[in-house]
Amino acid sequence: MDETKGRSLTRREFDAVIRRAAELASSDPDAAEGALTEAEVFRIAGEVGLSEGHVRMALAEVRSGLDDGGGFLDHVFGPALIRASRVVPGTPDKLSQSVDEFLVSTQLLQRVRRTGGLLSYRPAEDWASQVARAASFSSRKYFIASARLVEVQIEPVSADRTLVQLLVDPGTRTNDVLAATIGGALASAAAGTGSAIGLSMLGPLAVAVPVGALIAGGVWSAIFFGTGGAHRRKVRDVQAEVEGVLDSLESGASLEPPPPAWRKWVKRHFHGVALDILGEEEGKTAKTGNG
Repeated sequence: MDETKGRSLTRREFDAVIRRAAELASSDPDAAEGALTEAEVFRIAGEVGLSEGHVRMALAEVRSGLDDGGGFLDHVFGPALIRASRVVPGTPDKLSQSVDEFLVSTQLLQRVRRTGGLLSYRPAEDWASQVARAASFSSRKYFIASARLVEVQIEPVSADRTLVQLLVDPGTRTNDVLAATIGGALASAAAGTGSAIGLSMLGPLAVAVPVGALIAGGVWSAIFFGTGGAHRRKVRDVQAEVEGVLDSLESGASLEPPPPAWRKWVKRHFHGVALDILGEEEGKTAKTGNG
């Protein structure tokens, strides 16, 4: 009998063993190649005593490229795609229905694909949805509603726990990169040329040209990195909105947004009149709630 199998390990030793085993497996040319779904990752992590929160954070870092530093544009403008995942209570069927109703009815998205646990959406193109979406922008930026693509993947983890993964393509990074590059180039060329001409009138041309080039480079950098910073803030807003949806699913709260303030005010102040303004069913609710 191998006595090493019966020994206990501390958490630090366990982490070191798992990390080293993964390194050995990745360096072994004879090791079988395979892929795990995120649901399987959560299931295995639970079996070895790792918390869902830590696994979720690790997945977020891996998916966003933070583990390998990311690329230049990722650092300046943020990732092109927003990803988030959460293990939430509920069955895949019920969660699919809830998420689908939320994205179609409140975010004005159009379902383009639904196969198994994968749902894909894009902004609805009918005139009514476009008008409603434009009106909603007056009070808030609905990033999910205006995203180029939204994908939802739903996989069971256990009998009553399900992994929900959201991928959102805001479709904004390419435009911002082009605007920063072209706009920065035009502005820097104008600033550099003007500076060089002005300085050449005051001193040697050999000095004016390099100084003009430095000024042009500074203007381009300011515009490019300034635009990148603004886009990173957009990315954080999108990420916050996506995480908010997952927060609601995790807590069991409704995905429906609260009623607008004007509707609450009518119910509170007009009671019976709300029957005519809000409709029979909501008027009854208003009477009951205030009665």
